Amino acid sequence: MINFKNKTIAEIVSNDISTASIFKKYNIDFCCGGGKTIEKACKDAEIEINNLVDELNSNINQSNIKLNFNDWEIGFLIDYIVNVHHSYIKKNIPIINSFGQKVSRVHGERNVEIIEVVDLFSKMTQDLILHTEKEETLLFPEIKYLVKQSNKLDKAEDGHDKIEIFEYEHEEAGIIAKRIITLTNNFKAPENACNTYKAFYFKLEEFINDLFQHIHLENNILFRKVRNL
Repeated sequence: MINFKNKTIAEIVSNDISTASIFKKYNIDFCCGGGKTIEKACKDAEIEINNLVDELNSNINQSNIKLNFNDWEIGFLIDYIVNVHHSYIKKNIPIINSFGQKVSRVHGERNVEIIEVVDLFSKMTQDLILHTEKEETLLFPEIKYLVKQSNKLDKAEDGHDKIEIFEYEHEEAGIIAKRIITLTNNFKAPENACNTYKAFYFKLEEFINDLFQHIHLENNILFRKVRNL
């Protein structure tokens, strides 16, 4: 356990940019107000300091768990995708959009590429929200039902495999994500970038890494399992 109480916000965020989203959650300014200690920031914002410190320590202690998705049953894999990846999308889009709008507004004239990055992220995530809703309300329930019936998915109206529609949407999201990677120089913030700029790039990279794993689970594992029914 680290005693963060006497550390400044700027120190913490500079050492671990992932903590920016925690400060954002509590509406604590980690950019211009980064010189405050945690203790003073919590006092000024009337926040219970122990709650914030616990979240900061939890963030440090998180670790990746290796999972063998190939061995999972279809229904369990679907639940994992919804509870982990769909939930991640819904939770993090507002945070990243907030960072992006601020960075675009303040730095857009000097770093024109950031304007396109923000626009691309907005377009991609609007499509992703609709995509995940269709999966949760249409595709996934049908798959679960058909697994119980030991049956196959009906063809789409145009005669193609229904899954192909979702794979196409995955491909579109992937194209945009790769364009974002290029524009951000693989998420390398400019020299002397402010903490908000760094936080935006950090969360953007995290989001796209999660998206790629999400697409991999569906295209290469879930959909393959369904086609092999």
